[in-house]
Amino acid sequence: MKHIFCVGLAVAVSLCAFAADAPDDAKAVEGKWKPVKAELAGQPMAEAVMNSISLKLDGGKYEVFVGESPDRGTYTLDSAAKPKGMTVTGTEGPNNGKSFPAIYEINGDTMRICYDLSGAKRPTEFKSVAGTKLYLVNYHRKKE
Repeated sequence: MKHIFCVGLAVAVSLCAFAADAPDDAKAVEGKWKPVKAELAGQPMAEAVMNSISLKLDGGKYEVFVGESPDRGTYTLDSAAKPKGMTVTGTEGPNNGKSFPAIYEINGDTMRICYDLSGAKRPTEFKSVAGTKLYLVNYHRKKE
């Protein structure tokens, strides 16, 4: 479950990607983020695990740490999709070579992302259901 969580976190980071057609979202998602609530396959993540996670999005690149383990890659945004879409692709770490479709929404210093850690298809709603590999995360921007 921890490996899937790392994959989900990496996907979340990369989903907040730079997109030329969405300059407002591209800038809005940049920064450092901490999860405040997360579910994988309909099960809540332990607070201790969430506290060990940090996400950084910057210029189409993401960096996620779960404890000391880094996961890095790229992300792209599709602001024209309903809900808005994101694709996260790992380039270094446990998700190297993997892509995860996701949806996102951002409102000020909060961001919500739902990833499909199976890599099969972009979720259609912000929901994590038992028997799936849907990873739903609510983030809050870290003040520097």
